[in-house]
Amino acid sequence: MPEEPSQDLTPGQGSVRTVDTTVPSPARVYDYLLGGKDNFEVDRAAARAAMGAFPKIAQSAKANRAFLGRVVRYLAGAGVRQFLDIGTGFPAATNAHEVAQSVAPASKIVYVDTDPVVLLHGQVLLTSTAHGAIAFVEADMRDPGKVLRQAARTLDFGRPVAVLLVGVLHFLSDDAQAAGIVDAFMDAVPAGSYLAICHLTADFHPQMTELARRVNERQPTAPLALRDCAQVADFFGGLDLVPPGVVQASRWRPDCDLQATAPAALWAGVARKG
Repeated sequence: MPEEPSQDLTPGQGSVRTVDTTVPSPARVYDYLLGGKDNFEVDRAAARAAMGAFPKIAQSAKANRAFLGRVVRYLAGAGVRQFLDIGTGFPAATNAHEVAQSVAPASKIVYVDTDPVVLLHGQVLLTSTAHGAIAFVEADMRDPGKVLRQAARTLDFGRPVAVLLVGVLHFLSDDAQAAGIVDAFMDAVPAGSYLAICHLTADFHPQMTELARRVNERQPTAPLALRDCAQVADFFGGLDLVPPGVVQASRWRPDCDLQATAPAALWAGVARKG
């Protein structure tokens, strides 16, 4: 499709954002890897460069998405009725609210993203059950205060909340900053809340190091930071890990053997705040 240098979109409440289509967007690259159509040539070029380093990156992206679905279903089954999905990406199969509300129709979900195209698509395409609620927040996870203030319009932070950081922390290269952001969100939620993380790594597939280098050349504003198992486990400090702990994403409570053997270049885990 022909590419325009920029595009004005209105994600809500009359505000207008200019979308720069000359720089890859993590959400649009991820959309392409999942087989979506909400991407531009610059995003496809970045994705192809990543696939040249690690041909199974699209399968890994799908494993990330499948992990999200399993986590939300597990947490809804455990009684969680509020979800804060940070860095949600484009609407795709098994969105968090669809999974949660299929288990508990009264579930409330807040989607957070910095990409106005993501939010526009979400507002247009995603609908809640009659008893539940969904909302969209345009904010950066680097500003937890803003995220929490806007999410509080929908979520009750006096009751348990599942904080979903699935496929986003690897866009924070500073370890202290990443840890501080996780702590800020978990400090804001009460006992009985949960944290879910899925994070890129080179531990399973060494080619990921070259993939990160190629992506970072094309995506300098959101560079990838690969972390090992110990580094990812550190994010759960002070929380009670849900079995099986921090494992390859495809091996976190898989629904079938096929899911369990997916080539996920990801560490993943879920923990409860006591």
